[in-house]
Amino acid sequence: MTNDDALVSEETRTPLGPSYWKLWTSSGLSNLADGVFKIALPLLAIQFTQSPTLIAGLTFAGTLPWLLFALTAGALADRLDRRLLMLFANITRAILPALLVGVILLDLGSIWALYVVALLVGVAETLYDTSAQSIMPQVVHRDQLSRANGRLYAVELTTNQFIGPPLGGLLVAAGVVAGFIVPGALWLAAVGALFLVRGKFRIEREQKTTLRYDIAEGLRFLWNQKILRTLAIMTGTFNFASNAAFAVFVLFAVGPTSAMQLTEVGFGILLTSSAIGAFLGSFLAEWVERKLGRSKALALTMVGGALFVGAPALTDNPYILGAVFFVGGALIVLWNVITVSLRQRIAPNRLLGRVNSAYRLLAWGTMPLGAVVGGLLAQWLGIQVMFGIMGVLTLALLGLMPILTDKAIDAADVES
Repeated sequence: MTNDDALVSEETRTPLGPSYWKLWTSSGLSNLADGVFKIALPLLAIQFTQSPTLIAGLTFAGTLPWLLFALTAGALADRLDRRLLMLFANITRAILPALLVGVILLDLGSIWALYVVALLVGVAETLYDTSAQSIMPQVVHRDQLSRANGRLYAVELTTNQFIGPPLGGLLVAAGVVAGFIVPGALWLAAVGALFLVRGKFRIEREQKTTLRYDIAEGLRFLWNQKILRTLAIMTGTFNFASNAAFAVFVLFAVGPTSAMQLTEVGFGILLTSSAIGAFLGSFLAEWVERKLGRSKALALTMVGGALFVGAPALTDNPYILGAVFFVGGALIVLWNVITVSLRQRIAPNRLLGRVNSAYRLLAWGTMPLGAVVGGLLAQWLGIQVMFGIMGVLTLALLGLMPILTDKAIDAADVES
């Protein structure tokens, strides 16, 4: 056995600890709520409109906070207790579906009401996700990050994409109110699990600075790190393409006049295929990373991502698309485990919230733009043409892979 093998074996035997598993439980409940909510919302929306542009507006509203609020969320995560920020965000998300139910019961529902709720849930999500990624190095050892993130992605993807979508479809089919009461209750349960995590997760600050200074410091760090900067740009481009595709995918898939002619339940089941692949991929990610090296593994994920968003341009067969989504889900989670773990290793803990938020500004700030462009292209050129354009755009990202050599990635990791 080599020294590296011994280190890997020792890391594998080291427990992740009770705080990690409480965080893991809370994240699973929170993502289950998110999975139900994000299926219930568009299924309710198509009762108000069949316009691709207006349906895509839901994704725009839900992801716009990543463009507007991400940097502030990161600065707050480096100033305040990260666990308390996560608690606040989930309490907020628990309240909003209840308010929406009230609006529906009063017969005041409209696509515009859904936009407001999607926007506010998105603001809370921005704060929660930034704090959750930033808290991880305070919960587990640096050498455990890939394993910890892999296990976390397993439960997040299982609940968010495997259990959540079909459950959301079933709940909405049974009654719209149930589709929003259940996620609210799940977010409250996530709050309870997070309360059990003990300790203080606020970073000690050596000097007082302004929020503007803090944000600028995080942006400078990210931009000066060539590897992280390139990964952020690539992730942002893929998220642009995938949000363009899936912002209107419900129109392609659901209803008797759609191309796929699926029911709400069938739609949820189709989406779970990517979650199953992602679940398996989350356990294999660390092994694939070691066997292929990070550069080859990242290149492989880009090919899978192109298939993931572009395949509906070629077929409306649910079985073929289910298989493609399965493979795509496995490869996308591989990208996430590698890039998130690398970011957590490279960025100093005192800057991690801001680096995460700056990264996500580039990586996730493109999502609302993608949703708008996807809706417009689908309206003008047709949904399947739009899928094809986004698949080609994703494949073009392979042109940036010469920057992401194993040597360059290892050097950035060691420098930290």
